[in-house]
Amino acid sequence: MAERGELWSLPDFIAATGGRLTGKPPQGISGVSIDSRTIAPGEAFFAIHGEARDGHAFVADALDKGAALAVVAENKAAGIVATPLLAVADPLQALENLGRAARARSKAQIIAVTGSVGKTGTKEMMRAALSPSGETHASAASYNNQWGVPLSLARLPRAARFAIFEVGMNHPGEIVPLARMIRPHIAIVTAIAPVHLEYFASLDDIAAAKAEIFAGLEPGGAAVLNRDNAFFDFLAERARAAGAGRVIGFGEDERADARAIKLSLHATCSAVSADILGTRATYKIGAPGRHQVANSLAVLAAVQLAGGDLARGALALGAWRAPEGRGRRLVFSTRLGPVSIIDESYNANPASMRAAIATLGQVQPGGNGRRVAVLGDMLELGEAAPRLHAELAEPLVDAHVDLVYTAGPMMAALRHALPAALRAGHAKKADGLAEILKRDIRPGDVVMIKGSLGSRMAPLVAALERHLVLRYEATAATGN
Repeated sequence: MAERGELWSLPDFIAATGGRLTGKPPQGISGVSIDSRTIAPGEAFFAIHGEARDGHAFVADALDKGAALAVVAENKAAGIVATPLLAVADPLQALENLGRAARARSKAQIIAVTGSVGKTGTKEMMRAALSPSGETHASAASYNNQWGVPLSLARLPRAARFAIFEVGMNHPGEIVPLARMIRPHIAIVTAIAPVHLEYFASLDDIAAAKAEIFAGLEPGGAAVLNRDNAFFDFLAERARAAGAGRVIGFGEDERADARAIKLSLHATCSAVSADILGTRATYKIGAPGRHQVANSLAVLAAVQLAGGDLARGALALGAWRAPEGRGRRLVFSTRLGPVSIIDESYNANPASMRAAIATLGQVQPGGNGRRVAVLGDMLELGEAAPRLHAELAEPLVDAHVDLVYTAGPMMAALRHALPAALRAGHAKKADGLAEILKRDIRPGDVVMIKGSLGSRMAPLVAALERHLVLRYEATAATGN
């Protein structure tokens, strides 16, 4: 058994992964990593062969930085001089085995989160809401794929009381093996929306792929589903067929089990009065947007189902902030006044884009400032992409956005659909907007920046951060 401060004892680690040990590693392993750039002393390094890089090229670097050992492929071990090594048939398979072993030894309440939108935000909100009730483990960043899920599982401490795992996909069949690895007691589907349409024939097919999360649901477990989404009944049926003991609906629908009774949406926060499985809860969310209210209902339902303290969980949401790139709001000083930036740069799809636009509409610019949307292409939408981009014109008008800057070939369709008065700069790529925005932004402006990850909107946010002087990160507490 691992000692205090150790994630894995060496015997348990070897028993879970198998393989052949060379060299003399320490008797305890403090963590698990697949990235030699960020590895900490005492962690085990798994040399994963990915699409872009082969981890075996970084084994020596990881060991130089104090890695406890490196897990490498048996057919490449002979060519690696550095030690200690654990040679296995396949490092990714060994990581999966370690993840399964972590799940098998855990006594935590396990929660899995999937959906077309809001997975990471919901997971992080749940981390905040469960932490007051006991040790809580959650996936880092958006580690939700074929290596991120086993890595997150392998990092699960034996003593954790709660564990939350994000599960993603962009093709059918990807979620099933991940769900069976996680074996959640509670499975949340945030919503079904037109995402990854390039790989799916219809929204029905996307819903079916998300329903794969129930393949791993523990017998009698709970499915927490969006009652306001058109696919609630479909998902509920799939969950029951998979053995779910309870199906919980969340949303504003009167039939929802976790229901928003009254809500007040503000520029930096939301105030909510809700019924959570029969218990009244009144709370504040430290990030704006109606979509965050919906996420909070799913989170608090899961807190109740997992045996957490609902009152303390609801209170914790007041201090919660949107993750970087997912609604974080920054305020910058200029000589003549502040400029606000809403950083939504991590990713985008039609549903999340509409939610971000609606949130922008809730913010009142200062002085002579304007609501400014800076939008990059939404990717993986297939043949529907031009139409789905153009259809953003109406929500932009409804939100009283004053100017729209666009980047990318697909966003050209939105530009053509916009009223002439809203059309600002356009560039083939996001970086082409940097100098234009530096020139055009004026005091009082509220600037929302959003696009798919591949549209490279995050470097645009970084360019503006370098150009402006950060005054503070806006919070519900400051009222800014």
